[in-house]
Amino acid sequence: MSKPRRIDPELVAKASAVVAQAVDAKQLREAQAILLPALAHTTLEQTAALLGVGRASVPRLQQHFRESLRPNTDTRPSWGGRRRAMMTPEEETAFLAPWAEQARDGDVLVVSPLRAALAQKLGREKVAASVFYRLLARHGWRKAVPDSRHPKTDPAARAEWRKNLPKRWLPC
Repeated sequence: MSKPRRIDPELVAKASAVVAQAVDAKQLREAQAILLPALAHTTLEQTAALLGVGRASVPRLQQHFRESLRPNTDTRPSWGGRRRAMMTPEEETAFLAPWAEQARDGDVLVVSPLRAALAQKLGREKVAASVFYRLLARHGWRKAVPDSRHPKTDPAARAEWRKNLPKRWLPC
């Protein structure tokens, strides 16, 4: 059994006022999505047919009308963001701070002790490697890959060595 429809008389009065002064079709449709079920006792399907929209659009229109009446609609949270975050970005920065100096000096950082420290901080048994690598990526950390040649290599000395390389073949 469906739950009974709750009709707010104040909302109906505001919707009636909006219908009388509507300046665009969207505003009119939103107000009518409130008025038709309240005054004409129409179902969602009937309301949708009268408004020329899909059935699922009627509750959306009603919700948008209610939100337009609220004073601060800009403060409504969006769907984006880190809804399953274990720490705030500030806590993550504070967690990585002890190792940041070591990383800046060019020392080698091993991921496993850092992962263990993160698991201990979060009170978990272990943390997945992907979680930890995403944490590092969020803060701009990356794996340093060595160059194909040493920075202090002398190209002339290398060319000379290749030119005078002794040809020694060992028999099989």
